[in-house]
Parts: sequence; structure tokens; C-alpha cells
Amino acid sequence: MRNVPPALMPIFRSKAQAELLARVLLHPDEQFSLTDLAEHTGVALSTMHREVAQLITAGILTDRYVGRTRLISAADTPVVAPLRHLVMLTYGPPQVIAEEFALVGVEKVVIFGSWAARYEDQPGRQPNDIDVLLVGDVSRLKMYAAAEIASERIGKPVNPVVCSAQVWANPEGDVLLSEIQKSPYLTVFERDAK
Repeated sequence: MRNVPPALMPIFRSKAQAELLARVLLHPDEQFSLTDLAEHTGVALSTMHREVAQLITAGILTDRYVGRTRLISAADTPVVAPLRHLVMLTYGPPQVIAEEFALVGVEKVVIFGSWAARYEDQPGRQPNDIDVLLVGDVSRLKMYAAAEIASERIGKPVNPVVCSAQVWANPEGDVLLSEIQKSPYLTVFERDAK
């Protein structure tokens, strides 16, 4: 199987490699098992072993064993900081948006627009901003505060809009929501219905 470079940042060998780097580099104080990383990226464990081995050799990741479990973390080398910044700009938004917009009343958070299109490997220019839809009953003040924090963390403007769960479920007559649902979008947060 041939790896296809992702449209969001074609310097990465594959979307799985970029998502692996985002998972580990954007959480520098955490350690991840190979199984967790394989599940997160949706690749086979054998593929994850090879990917991690290459990144350890490159001085980007490091590993240690706790019993039989191999734990992976970001290396403390000069190349990691600039790579972390690049990963944050390109593959960091889902993590940051999910963390910052998990507000009271939010049922679902969706990234749409040019960022989502590049994430789904549609060709085009690198996105200048990130469009976010919050589904639920949300305080606009808290929504804009979360957008400001997310913008600072990512390094790109984050543009939030909100709609009710009823309108999301039946967007007829709402041009923006109809367009979002017809185009690529990425759900980054969904509250458990209990």
C-alpha cells in the first residue's frame, strides 16, 4: 500500500503519521502505549511499531518500558519544538477545539470549511482560519471566550457559530447548515446522550 501525503500538510508521509505526531507532541507531559496510538490513528499495530521506530531514530520520539508495555513520548531534542508548532497549526485543531469548546450546553462540536476540506484530503491552499459549529444551547459569551483561547493556542483565527440540536437535525431552510452537512466536516466533540 502506498502512502499518500495528506492535503492539509503534504510534507508528512501520511495522515496517520501526522495524527501520531499531533497526539504525542501536543501532549509533551504524557506517555502513550503503542496500542493507544494505533487505535487513535486507525492503523495496524505493526504499522505503528514501524512509524514509532522511525521517529525514535530521528530523535522526535522516545520510548520506555513499564513491564511489557512500551510507552511513547516526545523527545527532548532541538527538532521537537519547531515540529510541535507545525503540527499544532495543521493537525492540532481537532484536539484544541474539542478541549476548548466542551462547554456546558454543547452537544456536538464540528469543524467545517477549508480546514475540514484539507483534512479530508481535498486539494487547496493551507487554511487561514478554522470554522467551528457548536450544536446545542450555548452561552455566546463563553463560546467567544473559548474561540479566543483556541485561536491563541492554535495560532490561527477560530470562527465559531452556534445552532440548536433541532436545526442541526433538520437544516432545511438554513443555507449555512445545509452547506456544512453537504461538505466535508469533522466532529471533534460529542456529548454522551445519557
